[in-house]
Amino acid sequence: MSDVPPASSRSTITLEEHFVVPSSLGTTFHPPGLSAEAWSNIEAKLLDVEELRLPQMDANGVDMQVVSLTANGIQGETDPRSAKDHAKASNDWLAEKFVGPYPTRFAGFAAVALQDPVAAAAEAERTVTQLGFKGVLVNGYTNLGHENHAEYLDLPKFHPFWERIESLGVPVYLHPRAPLPSQRKIYEGHDELMGPMWAFGAETAVHALRLMTSGLFDRYPRLQMILGHMGEGLVAMMARTQRRFEYAPCGKELKKPLGQYLRDHFYITTSGNFHTPTLKNVIEEMGIDRVMFSVDYPYESMSEGARWFGGCPLEGEERLKVGRANAERLLGIAPK
Repeated sequence: MSDVPPASSRSTITLEEHFVVPSSLGTTFHPPGLSAEAWSNIEAKLLDVEELRLPQMDANGVDMQVVSLTANGIQGETDPRSAKDHAKASNDWLAEKFVGPYPTRFAGFAAVALQDPVAAAAEAERTVTQLGFKGVLVNGYTNLGHENHAEYLDLPKFHPFWERIESLGVPVYLHPRAPLPSQRKIYEGHDELMGPMWAFGAETAVHALRLMTSGLFDRYPRLQMILGHMGEGLVAMMARTQRRFEYAPCGKELKKPLGQYLRDHFYITTSGNFHTPTLKNVIEEMGIDRVMFSVDYPYESMSEGARWFGGCPLEGEERLKVGRANAERLLGIAPK
């Protein structure tokens, strides 16, 4: 089968595409069961810009990647000072190696050290106003002090960060990570379920629900978020989630139904979930203006994603919106 996708899938923008800085090699999340050879191949692609990435983009009709630091990223740091230093270094690397030399091919999502929410707000502002980045990507909960301590983004201590994000008018991509080591009992003896097969999505869906039920979007009504992998399972489960929340809200009072927060404050990407029936369901539930094509490179294949998207039953304006126009609007990228 040819690696060149149908013409109808070309001229896309993808939003969950990753890199790593050389100093971070060995600290990134390594999916269980992956061979040393396969992981070495992924690491080479995470570091690469010109040799592999750009030619694959050209071959598969990807006009622009919005690039972000891979998991666990800065969220896995336990020391706040180190986290702040590494966030700045990673963002400067992204600007120097990707966005600066190829401004029409790459954009950036910033890494931020939420170990210090005020510093994270300042770094978000620096990257957006000085480096031209299009938003922030957060790799799940934030460690602080040790690897078994998690801080989720609904906590009041993060309000300064959210206030700055809302004022900047940029989205936050909520990216998965595995649950805390102390919370993995259910996966014991089943390493295959850890990571992107299942645990990533389950962890991220709960994190997103925490944001909704905490009243975050009532407090900051202009906030916009992005979820990958067709919504981490949330879209399909939202009707039941709402019904059970109404039955037992545990004292929480919200201004909207949970599904409305999802539709008003979240965009969904196709990253790593190339399944047409799921896409149809997400579009029906979220609306065509809230869905965006993505790949999850280099963990997924650009050619596979492009072939799938080229065969999806989307025509005309719908294909344009999912392929690039929704991303252009959300991120302030000039239409091509």
